[in-house]
Amino acid sequence: MIQAMSFEQTFIIIKPDGMQKNLTGVVLQRFTQAGLRPVACKMMRLTEPLLREHYAHLADKPFFPFILSYMQQSPVMMFVLEGEQAIAKVRELLGPTDSKLAPKGTIRGDFGVDKSTNVAHASDSVDSAHQEIARFFKPEEIFG
Repeated sequence: MIQAMSFEQTFIIIKPDGMQKNLTGVVLQRFTQAGLRPVACKMMRLTEPLLREHYAHLADKPFFPFILSYMQQSPVMMFVLEGEQAIAKVRELLGPTDSKLAPKGTIRGDFGVDKSTNVAHASDSVDSAHQEIARFFKPEEIFG
């Protein structure tokens, strides 16, 4: 029996280090070359309330204040990408969260520094992708 592929949407933030290194085009190119299609894009400066909502699952961690400060250092670029198994494909292309452990050839292995300054955030599940897309994009801003 042939298993059907899963067509999904996923959410990406190019973090301040990715923006400061001017990697948005390179990162997006790697995603599109892997068969993913951008269906929404926006650039914005993230506010503390929005970051507190987005990273609520990390609020009790000692590094949370750093995340709040770091993610407000510069504007970020956000994308919704879609395609077959988009969530897993993006996470594979990015490599592990800790850039020090990410192999060369992955985005984080090639451009990241550590666990926080790792170029991009990406949804880790279908549920988080739905929540994150809804948090940052209005339905009429998505063209997929």
